[in-house]
Amino acid sequence: MQDVIKTLPKQAKDKHNENKKFFAKLKKKPPKNLDYIMQELHDEEFRKTDCLKCANCCKTTGPLFTDKDIDRIAKFFKMKPQQFIDRYLRIDEDNDYVLQSVPCTFLGADNYCSIYEVRPKACREFPHTDKKKFQQISSLTLKNIAICPAAFNIVEAMKKQIKV
Repeated sequence: MQDVIKTLPKQAKDKHNENKKFFAKLKKKPPKNLDYIMQELHDEEFRKTDCLKCANCCKTTGPLFTDKDIDRIAKFFKMKPQQFIDRYLRIDEDNDYVLQSVPCTFLGADNYCSIYEVRPKACREFPHTDKKKFQQISSLTLKNIAICPAAFNIVEAMKKQIKV
């Protein structure tokens, strides 16, 4: 898996223009059953992919924390939300709460998440390849395929299945 992770950014960069054109066409004329197709591709890929062998998302990027996430996780730690914010988060250039640093503070050496049951919504939904109206998040997907081998594979399978 480490070899795959190492080569992923270059593979994503090599496919960037092709993927960008594909997503531009997809956005203009998405198939009626796109959500169904994406759910199928997502489910099929994640039957083969073990995130615990990778955790590249947790090692290289930080999630956005919503107010609900902060309240839930602070409660889990038996802290006040502001204490959680002060200890773990910062405000980014978009005025969103994000982790103070990466890799994620809550990622263990075994790739397990110490707050998995209360993790942020962004983590629960990553890599967002089964999101409804998938064509609307193409810029996010272009970023995620450089981070997540599963997202890369899903997009490659998608291009074979959907002719735009």
